Amino acid sequence: MQKLNFPEYDFKLKKHNGKWQIFDPVRKKYYVLTPEEWVRQHTLHYLITDKKYPVQWIAVEKELQINQTKRRFDIVVFNRQMTPEILVECKAPNVAVTQKTFDQANQYNWLLKAPYLFLTNGLKHYICQIDFEANQFKFLKELPENHR
Repeated sequence: MQKLNFPEYDFKLKKHNGKWQIFDPVRKKYYVLTPEEWVRQHTLHYLITDKKYPVQWIAVEKELQINQTKRRFDIVVFNRQMTPEILVECKAPNVAVTQKTFDQANQYNWLLKAPYLFLTNGLKHYICQIDFEANQFKFLKELPENHR
């Protein structure tokens, strides 16, 4: 798999029925190693290892209902009060993070109200802090670390 713009991590990999799989520490099972899953797993390890968010505060690929349409977010990190803190949207490395990606994340976040968005294709990362009262956002250089 392609080297991504994340620190190096020890992943649990295995081959099953001729396909590589990667272990997800949040969902506690192996998933087919697609380019998007590669980015998702790097992001999860980054959140857990580098940003110190507990595994139990993270949800992966859960369903949302938006205007009678079912959608799935990639990752949501909750805070101590179990309210959404960070909404993460992952794309495969060959997929650019575009305005459409921001629009998708904002649509999900309309329901979730997470104060941080993290959009990544593994090569480029975009982090926004959202001020819902002022209806503004600002780009950050990195995600905040969990301060438990």
